[in-house]
Amino acid sequence: MGTQYDALVARLRDIHNLNMASSLLGWDQQTQMPAGGVEARASQLATLSKLSHEMFTSDETGQLLEDAAKEVGDDYDSDAASMVRVVQEDYDESTKLPTEWVTEFTELTSKADSIWVKARQDADFSQFQGTLERIVEMVRQKTELLGYDDHPYTALLNQYERGITTTQVKQIFDDHKPGLIDLIAGITENADQVDDSILRRPYNVDKQRDFGLKMIEAYGFDFNRGYQAISVHPFCTHFSSNDVRITTRFESNFLNPALFGMMHEAGHGMYEQGIGQNLEGTPLASGTSLGVHESQSRMWENLVGRSKGFWSWALPQLKETFPHLESVDLNTFYKAINKSAPSFIRVEADEVNYNLHIILRFEIEMDLITGDLAVKDAPEAWNTKFEEFFGIIPTDDAKGVLQDVHWSYGIQGYFPTYALGNLLSVQYYNKAVEAHPNIPSDIANGKFDTLLTWLNENIHQHGRKFTSDELTQKITGESIQSRDYLDYLTTKYSDIYGL
Repeated sequence: MGTQYDALVARLRDIHNLNMASSLLGWDQQTQMPAGGVEARASQLATLSKLSHEMFTSDETGQLLEDAAKEVGDDYDSDAASMVRVVQEDYDESTKLPTEWVTEFTELTSKADSIWVKARQDADFSQFQGTLERIVEMVRQKTELLGYDDHPYTALLNQYERGITTTQVKQIFDDHKPGLIDLIAGITENADQVDDSILRRPYNVDKQRDFGLKMIEAYGFDFNRGYQAISVHPFCTHFSSNDVRITTRFESNFLNPALFGMMHEAGHGMYEQGIGQNLEGTPLASGTSLGVHESQSRMWENLVGRSKGFWSWALPQLKETFPHLESVDLNTFYKAINKSAPSFIRVEADEVNYNLHIILRFEIEMDLITGDLAVKDAPEAWNTKFEEFFGIIPTDDAKGVLQDVHWSYGIQGYFPTYALGNLLSVQYYNKAVEAHPNIPSDIANGKFDTLLTWLNENIHQHGRKFTSDELTQKITGESIQSRDYLDYLTTKYSDIYGL
C-alpha cells in the first residue's frame, strides 16, 4: 500500500496500543487491584485516555486519513478501504469530544466503579446517586457534542451500533414485545411443568470452574490465547486477538450463573480470537458492534449450551463431576436449565424474559437522558416498570436499579445491544444450519468446529470492516428482524411447557 496509508496504519497502531494499555489497567482493576488503588488508577487511566484522544484527534491524523483515502481506491470490501472508511467515522466522532471532556469523564467513571460496587453491596442507591447524577449530566453533554437526528439517545446508540436510530430500536422492540408477553402468559399458566430444584443444590465452586472450562475449551475457546478469572460482574476483554480474557462469578448453591456465564463470555472471546490476523493491531481488530458481539455469546450460551442435543453429550460428564445428579434424566435436566419465570436479575433471566429486562432499561435510560426522569427517582421508576412488566417488585436496590455495572462506566446506550444480539443469534444460527444441516447432530456429539468455522468465516474474520446491518444483509439477505427469534422461542418453550 502507499506511503500515506502505511504512515496512517503506524500511527493508528500506536494509538491502539495506548488503548490496549488502558484496557489492561481496567482488567486489573476489576480482577485483582486492591481497593486502595482506586484514586491512582483513575489518574493513570485519565492520562492514557488523554494521550490516546489527543493523538487520534490531532490534525496529523486527520491529514493522514485524507491522504490515505486518495491511495486506497474505492474497493469497499478491501482491508485498506475499510480501514480508512471506519477510522474516518471514528475520527469524525472523536473530534467532536474535547480532550478535556474525555479526560474528566474517564476519571469520573474510573472512580464510579468502586462507588457502585459498595452501593450494590449495601443495596443503597443513595451512595451512588450523586456520582450517577454527574455521569448523566456528562452523558447529556456528550449527546449534544456528538449530535443526533431523531432523539438524543441515538447519539449514544451509535457508539455501539453504527447507523442505528432510537426510532428503529423502538420499532424492533415493539414488534416482538407482544409475542413475548403472550408466551410468558402461557408459560405462567403451566409453570408447574418445570422444576429446577436440581440446579439449586450445593455445587463445589472449584468443580464448577473445572467443568465450565472443559466445556468452553470443547467449544473452541483457545486457552493458549485466552484466560479466565473471577469478577463481580462477568465480562470479556481483549488486548489482541491472541490475548483474550474472560471472567465469571460463582454461586455455591446454584449451577447456572457460572456455567452459562462462562459459555456466554466464551462466545464473546471466540469472536475476538477469530478476527483476521491481517487486522491485528488496528482499529478494525474488534467486533463490528455490540449487538453482533452479543449474538455470539447468546448463541453459545443458549442455542448451543441450553439445547437438548448439547446435554445429551455433556450431561454424562456433568454427572461424573457431580455424582448427586446420577439419577437425573436428560429431559428433566433440559427442562430445568430452561426454566422460565420472572426474575429480578438480568444476567440470570431466561431467554423468554430477557428482552423485557432490556426494554425496561432502554425506556429508563431514554428518560434519564432527556431529563424526563430525575436520577433520584430512578429506583422508583425501575420498580414501577418492573412490576408492570413482570408482576413482581425488586426487594432492594441491589436486585433493582443497582444490579448492572453499566451506568458507573458511563455507557448509557449499551443495553439495547443485548436484545438485538438475542435476535441476531437466531438469525445467524439459522443461516449456519441452512449451510450445514449437520450442525445440530454435530453438537449432540460434542463436535463444535462446524459451527465455529462458519462463524469465523462469515462474521469473526471481518472485525469492524462492516456495520452490523451490512454484515447481516451479507449473511442473511435481510436486516435484523425478530421473526426468527419469536419462532425459536415459541417452538422451544411450547415443547418444554406443553403449550
